[in-house]
Order: sequence, then C-alpha cells, then structure tokens
Amino acid sequence: MTKTSEAAPVSAEKLAQESRNATRAMLAEFWYYFSQSRGAVIGLAVFALVVLMAIFAPLIAPHAPQVQYRDSFLVPPAWVEGGDWRFLLGTDAVGRDILSRLIFGARYSLFIGALVVTIASSGGIVLGLVAGYARGAVDTFIMRVMDIILAFPSLLLALVLVAILGPSLTNAMIAIALVLQPHFVRLTRAAVMAERNRDYVVAARVAGAGHLRLMFKTILPNCVAPLIVQATLSFSNAILDAAALGFLGMGAQAPTPEWGTMLAEAREFVTRAWWVVTFPGLAILITVLAINLVGDGLRDALDPKLKRS
Repeated sequence: MTKTSEAAPVSAEKLAQESRNATRAMLAEFWYYFSQSRGAVIGLAVFALVVLMAIFAPLIAPHAPQVQYRDSFLVPPAWVEGGDWRFLLGTDAVGRDILSRLIFGARYSLFIGALVVTIASSGGIVLGLVAGYARGAVDTFIMRVMDIILAFPSLLLALVLVAILGPSLTNAMIAIALVLQPHFVRLTRAAVMAERNRDYVVAARVAGAGHLRLMFKTILPNCVAPLIVQATLSFSNAILDAAALGFLGMGAQAPTPEWGTMLAEAREFVTRAWWVVTFPGLAILITVLAINLVGDGLRDALDPKLKRS
C-alpha cells in the first residue's frame, strides 16, 4: 500500500511535466513558423509599441489631449521653420498638441478594434456553429441573412446603421460589428461542416454527448485557428471603418482624440497645415499595416498547409 500511495504523486507529477513540455514544444513550433516572416515580427513589434503607448498614454503624452494653447494655433512640427519644441509634431487649429492627441487616440482605436472583434466574433461563431451543425432550413435562413448583409458595401451599410442609431462612437462600433459578423459566420460554418463527420465527433456522439457539448467542446476547439486569423484581420478593418466613420462625422465626435475625427477636423487645413492631416493618417496606416502583417504571420503559423519546411 505504501509503494502504491508513493507512486501516485510521482505519476501525476510526471504527467504534469509532460503536459508543460508539450505546451512549450507547441509554442516553440508556433514561434518558429511565425518568425519565418520578418514582416510579421516587425508588425508584432510595432503593434506592441502601439499597445504600450495606449496603456501608458498619461505618462508618455507631453500634454493633455484637450488642452488648448491660445498662443500656438497651427504651429508646425518642431524641426520645421517656425516650430516649437514644446509641440514635437505641431498643433492643430485650436492649439492642441497633435502628438498628445495621437497617443491618446491609440486608446480609442485599440478599444474600438477589440470590442468590435469581440462582438462580431462571438455572435458570428455561435451562428456559424448552429448553421454548420444543424444544416437544413436553419442553415439556409442564417446564411441567406448573411448573404444579404454581404450584398451591401460594408462602409455604406455601416453608415446607414449609424444614421439610424445616431452618430456616436458606441453606435459606430455596433454598426461595424454587425457588418463584420458575416465573415465569422461563413468561416465558422465551413470549418464546422469539415469537422462534423470526422471520427472523433462520431465517437463523441455515440458516447452520448449532447448537441451543445458536440458543438462547443468537441468541434469548436478544432476550428479556432482560422478564426484567430480572421479576428486579427477584422481588428484592422474595424480600426479603418471607425476612422472612416469618424472622418465622415458619424463616429466619434469632437473633441474626442480619435484618429478619424482628427482627420475630419483637419480637412480645411490640408493645403496650409500639412502636419494636421499627415500624422493622424500615418498613425492609421502604420497601425493597420502592422496588424495585417501579424495576421499574415498567424496564418502561416496556424495553417498546416502553409507551414514551410
């Protein structure tokens, strides 16, 4: 009895160690394939900098984003003639520091992307699971509704929804989430249809697993890889759409330091104050490009068909 009781903890510890080793090996393999793309690594580094900038915005920003310096309207960047080193990237038409507004604007862009992807993916995955698993009339109804949504240009449909709900950042995020949801539905449905008749699913069904357990615990974990890639790309699309809605006056409202709203406020100064338009546009470009590069790296690392030997 003593030998048996002493052997049990050793066996459990060995299993735990094997599990940790397997996890490390999986992460090492993932990083190997991800790091094969230099662009993906650079994109990840840039995105990490944007995230850190958003988190520590109050510590990094040299000025508060709403403070107006009445003696410093449309001051050019510090390295340009007439610039002021207090305002490294210059000021806007009402004397607000552009660098500080860009730093705080990263918070809004990342929050928009994260919340939109969360709403769109959660709803889309559930609908896609139901459509791919149930098939029949349920599948037909769900997919025809998604086809109707996809028939409209995404930005136009988002504009219509915001016009109905009212211009605001919250309504813009809801509209963008609804526009992006069909992509998750279609991708989830295709993945579920490929998995639903595999041996492990049939074995679980024969063992008495219920429909919800089959969908969420048996099938869904094996469909996660393409959904992660789609979520990454949708993140960048959400930032772009939110900036477009803000530029058209249907998203975040002034004086919110959101990048699209900053562009909208700077439209009339394009010809005489290039910095007011250029830097918010570059912030959107660099952030979206970095996220797309990370998405490409995730696709290479998670899709077995694309893994390079």
